[in-house]
Amino acid sequence: MEHSQIIIGGDTAGIEWRIPVYRFKGNDAAAPSVYIQAALHANELPGTALLHFLLERLRKAEEDGAIRGDITVIPQANPIGLAQSHFGEMEGRFDLGTRTNFNRDFPLVALGERETLLEDIDRRSAVDRLKRTLLHTALDADLVLDLHCDDESLQYAYIDEAFWPEAADLAAALDMAAVFLSDGESTAFEEAVGYAFKRQGGEKLSSVPGRLSVTVELRGKRDVYPDMAKADAAGLWRFLAGRGVVADPTHAAEAYAGSAVPLDNIEMVRAPEPGTVLFHRDIGETVKAGDLLATLITRPGAPDGTLAVTAGHDGLIATRSSARYARRGDDLMKIACHEATRRNRKPGTLED
Repeated sequence: MEHSQIIIGGDTAGIEWRIPVYRFKGNDAAAPSVYIQAALHANELPGTALLHFLLERLRKAEEDGAIRGDITVIPQANPIGLAQSHFGEMEGRFDLGTRTNFNRDFPLVALGERETLLEDIDRRSAVDRLKRTLLHTALDADLVLDLHCDDESLQYAYIDEAFWPEAADLAAALDMAAVFLSDGESTAFEEAVGYAFKRQGGEKLSSVPGRLSVTVELRGKRDVYPDMAKADAAGLWRFLAGRGVVADPTHAAEAYAGSAVPLDNIEMVRAPEPGTVLFHRDIGETVKAGDLLATLITRPGAPDGTLAVTAGHDGLIATRSSARYARRGDDLMKIACHEATRRNRKPGTLED
């Protein structure tokens, strides 16, 4: 195993950021190569815990000669966000300097234009250098996994339709409750990688066999426990074994039993008015259109001071907000539905 660091110079004198990188050299040139990163949103730590235990297993596999494909692992991809605290809480998702989501504004380049990402990089801001360096590193691999988490959430993933249903093996290995089939039209990291993979030197490809770019949502932010992280690491190991990245004679493939729905079928349940949130339903529950999801206490103490929030469609509650006060328009839940939930959805991510 090679342990190195990516060093990102700060935007003020005397500051630099160091990102640990672990690389394993495969013994089979025909095996797929893999890039895995976690905590691009620095306050989303289930992936960091997962990779801590996966790296233990990979080191043992290296000793046993079981690493077939090249593997690059970055267990904490965003030290800039990790250092940004505001009134005692890590921000992690948005850069305090630019107010930009750390998982947005990745450059969209074709795979053959990979080296342009590093042109004049020293003249760019630290956050831009971080994004370009991570993307440049990832585009050297065949399979790219970006590990995130939601707020309160089931295990699910965003997977571009160009990689589906081949990527069902990942969903099965990690026992995902749902897959959201994305349309690859944003500047998020996973979609920037997918953009490059679908543009390998000619027209845009509708299917890219042998390639993968995925955002894995490892449940919720507070789901950081040793047994859970070890189980998820075992699931990721099963995926690597199934793709031939690691050798494991005991591996047996399983079929994916969950649902796979396009983003048009995701109902974003939002607070119509501000108020204290009383949830009546939890993640993992199935609901029918019209079911009561939450009560908002909009005017405490008033006889008419509450507002009911109901489901617009039948479906599975995949995520829920951990906040118990909502401003007008705040996201309360995501429901994976059996039908389209809205018309004229803007392509791209569901949230900012």
